[in-house]
Amino acid sequence: MKLLLVVCVLVCGARANVAPFLTACKASDSACLLASAKKAIPVVTAGIPALGVQPLDPMAIDKAGSREAGLELDMRDTTVKGLKNCDIPNFKRSGKKINLDVKCPNLQLTGDYTLGGKLLILPIEGKGKYKIKIRDILVKIMIETADVEKGGDVFWKVASWKFTSDVQTNVHFAFQNLFNGNQQASDTIHQFANTNWKEIYNEVGTPVTTAIVSRIVKAIEKMFEKVPVKEISLD
Repeated sequence: MKLLLVVCVLVCGARANVAPFLTACKASDSACLLASAKKAIPVVTAGIPALGVQPLDPMAIDKAGSREAGLELDMRDTTVKGLKNCDIPNFKRSGKKINLDVKCPNLQLTGDYTLGGKLLILPIEGKGKYKIKIRDILVKIMIETADVEKGGDVFWKVASWKFTSDVQTNVHFAFQNLFNGNQQASDTIHQFANTNWKEIYNEVGTPVTTAIVSRIVKAIEKMFEKVPVKEISLD
């Protein structure tokens, strides 16, 4: 009998702590919500195999691209580093809605690119390796949840999501082999791009930013699938 009791305690205790790095909070307790979100960052970015959450730092993105304003950009085999150093300055939950702000001081993207067309007003072409450094990007993610009942527990799922982003310091672009290795033309483009970084990033950065945010939301989805609402919310 005692053995059965011990086994029950161990099993029940394990089930009650699917995500021990999260703290259950009331929606009105903004301090609790923010503290729990901040505590989760290093755990989630490192990956949580038990919950099916893949590591976010480094992050691998197979493909991202843009076909806008006369510019064609393909980015392949991209590696994103720096998400583990991100912070959450704001986290709010109201009903089925979650508002999550993520601020990253330094993100570095490296990979292969193919580029052609016009970069704002200048003609551009190239194919090779690229590196983009982003300093102080603030991403505001808005998630709408829905309830799902499984095994007697209620879970959340991501019903929809959207985001906005703003780079607050700067973006530095480095594309190898522009204009077939013409150094003078390459220097001109890089000077233009890194002087007008905000306009350039707004034109070419959306696809890769969307891919990064999509992976963050996917990690949240995976946690929602395994962690009952009772371990997240006290409402």
